[in-house]
Amino acid sequence: MKEMGDRSIAILCTAPVRNRNNDVDFKFRPDSNFYYLTGFDEPEAVAVLIPDHPETPYTLFVLPRDKEKETWTGRRAGVEGARKEFGADAAHTVDELDALLPKLIENRERLYYRTGKNESFDARVLAWIERIRTQIRTGVGAPSDIADPAAFVHEHRLFKGAEEVAMLKKAGDITLEAHLEAMRAARPGVFEFQVEAGIDYTFRRRGGNGAGYLSIVASGPNATTLHYTTNNRKLEDGDLMLIDAGCEFGYYTADVTRTFPVSGHYSNPQREIYEAVLDAQQAGIEKVKQGVRFQDVHDASTRVLLQHLIKLGILNGTVEESLKDNRYKRYFMHRTSHWLGMDVHDCGNYYVSGASRAMEPGMVLTVEPGLYFDIEDTTVDARYRGIGVRIEDDVLVTENGCDVLTKDIPKLPAAVEKAVAGA
Repeated sequence: MKEMGDRSIAILCTAPVRNRNNDVDFKFRPDSNFYYLTGFDEPEAVAVLIPDHPETPYTLFVLPRDKEKETWTGRRAGVEGARKEFGADAAHTVDELDALLPKLIENRERLYYRTGKNESFDARVLAWIERIRTQIRTGVGAPSDIADPAAFVHEHRLFKGAEEVAMLKKAGDITLEAHLEAMRAARPGVFEFQVEAGIDYTFRRRGGNGAGYLSIVASGPNATTLHYTTNNRKLEDGDLMLIDAGCEFGYYTADVTRTFPVSGHYSNPQREIYEAVLDAQQAGIEKVKQGVRFQDVHDASTRVLLQHLIKLGILNGTVEESLKDNRYKRYFMHRTSHWLGMDVHDCGNYYVSGASRAMEPGMVLTVEPGLYFDIEDTTVDARYRGIGVRIEDDVLVTENGCDVLTKDIPKLPAAVEKAVAGA
């Protein structure tokens, strides 16, 4: 509210309940921005912030208490709970929005509201503004400017406080157990979905909300598809298994990838590619410290990958030549990092004034280089075809460097083989 300034108002909506099929809905998850500011996790709620309001700068509109409906879906906080449990200065039921919210918008110079997320609510907001404009002759004014509150909220969310880091560490701890379970469970003859089931079970058994995103459980050539989520192939002897899965805990998610040999030992070609990716990831992690540009992490990882690809004869020429003509993107086609937090691809600007932003303490990012060789790519030596390797960890920028929040999940080849053996 300090950043909004006087003569302004912000309207923030949580996510609506989404229909899955017929009379079945998807499991509800609150909008990340809304929950970050309010801690309120019931559907259909609306938060209103008015910095210079003398009595009620923070108002919540919530679903009313309803004994019949609560019998089916559980107790609601209601108006009283919105004030006592969630700190609202004022609270009303959502069926009062049309009557009360236009009055709160009146004579505000700027409205902070994010359009495009909820089309039906967008229409309501625009209708309220138009209704206010019709009263101009009575001395009532409508906002002349509509701005996105995410400009403020996302910058705050980019920097994690101690409580948020604790949530991410807890999510990482549960993810550690899930990946170890997956390494033990993956065997020739087992299906990908069976391994995924063990991951999901661990996430929920340990108190997580579930998966923070669709889990990638990719064996053999499926590992060369970046966002493979079909997860229905039977594992075969000699396969590599790439698992990209992270638990969400307290609405903060881990994001971890490990690649391991189903049969217990990396073949020589698999180990060559794996060690290339591991070296590249370590080079990227070493760049994570305050004052270093976000882009530098990607650049460091990419250079190490190229050195290995040239050494293995997969690429010709020099590192500089490969960087210039982008030949390597055939095998490494994604970025090395993204912000992490409440969303797996979390909010926050990557560039400031046209330049890659410098990292600062409190930021959390992934470091996840990979190499992928399509099984049908005849330009690659046959022994590498069908190999896909990615290694990913979650890294907190600190005042003295960085803290790898997921460092205990095995990734050194010998440690991975030991974990696959069940040790």
